[in-house]
Formats: sequence, C-alpha cells, structure tokens
Amino acid sequence: MKIGVFGGSFDPIHRGHVEPVAAARRALGLDRVLFVPTARPPHKPERRLAPALARYAMAELALLDFPELEVASLELFAERPTYTVESLERLRGERPGDEIWLLVGADSFLALHTWRRFRDLLAGFPVGVLARPGAGTAAPPATALAPELAAALGGARVEWVANPPLAISASEIRDRLARGEEPPAGWLDPRVLKFLHKYRLYR
Repeated sequence: MKIGVFGGSFDPIHRGHVEPVAAARRALGLDRVLFVPTARPPHKPERRLAPALARYAMAELALLDFPELEVASLELFAERPTYTVESLERLRGERPGDEIWLLVGADSFLALHTWRRFRDLLAGFPVGVLARPGAGTAAPPATALAPELAAALGGARVEWVANPPLAISASEIRDRLARGEEPPAGWLDPRVLKFLHKYRLYR
C-alpha cells in the first residue's frame, strides 16, 4: 500500500487541512493518509495548545466522511517533542511492505531545511507538497530555495500537487471563539464546531 502521513497540531482541524489532503491523496494515488496530531510540536514550544486528546477527537470527527483518511496516534502520547523523521521511520518499521509518503504544505516544504534530520527524511521518503494560499502550485527554481535544501534535493523524490488551497486560519478560529463569536461559515465540520462549543476549548 501507499500510505501518506500528514502531521500537525490541528488546533483545531478545519477544511483547509482536510480537503487539500483528500485531493493530494487522489493525485498521488495513495491508498490512505494518516493524520498525525502532535502532542508537543517542536516548532511551537511556547504556544499553549488544546489538549492532545481533544485535538485527536476533533480530527476523528472531521474525517468521518473520508474513508481513506484516518487519524493515527503515533505522536499523541509522547513525553518530549517528536520529530517527523522519527515518526516516519517508526511507521516504516511497523509497515515494512508499505510505501510511506510525507505530505506537507508548500510553506512547510520551503522551511524543510530547519527540520531535524531533514536530509535523512528526503533521502528516505517521497514527499508530496500541497499548495497553500499564496505559495503557488509548482516547484520553485533552485535559486529560490535555501542552499541546504536545494543541495539535499538531489536524488530526492518530491511531487508538487495542484490541490485547491483554502485560505482558512486556525488562529482566527481560536480568536473568534475566544471572543464568543462564530467562525466563518463552512470553515469547520459542524461536528467539530459542536465539540468546541461543548468543551469550551478556546474560551
């Protein structure tokens, strides 16, 4: 099987996470995509997140209508910040017969050289790059990349996916809920919105 991995804090998960990944799954011919909520994102050490189990539950609710997308607890109970390359290597050990892909947004890909062991990641796993609003849907020239990233791409398998980018902001959702306002219509799965209101996660 071809398995995609899409990680993030998902605080909260919204349509801008789900629909581009669903489109990328089809474009890349992936059998399944695992959404991996992180308990302790290493690039957001100071930010207070909603509880990890709550973010996991919201992801489950948001993906109920997408049978090929599922939530994985690879990083959920980590006691230290977890790194993507470690999660991918663990998953490959658990699924030795599967082809494991990393899915990232275009903005994250352009910062990949700041990730832990990014050279091992690129050498060991194919990468699907999802369009993000304002980031374009085609690979930028090597001159536009950080030199370390450009050098590491030699021999790497990277495919840029022309999926529909959605300009939805998790931080705006949190801010609106904190003010007692509703998020813009259609940004969240109605089940996720009910969950947020029930547990007053951002109030």
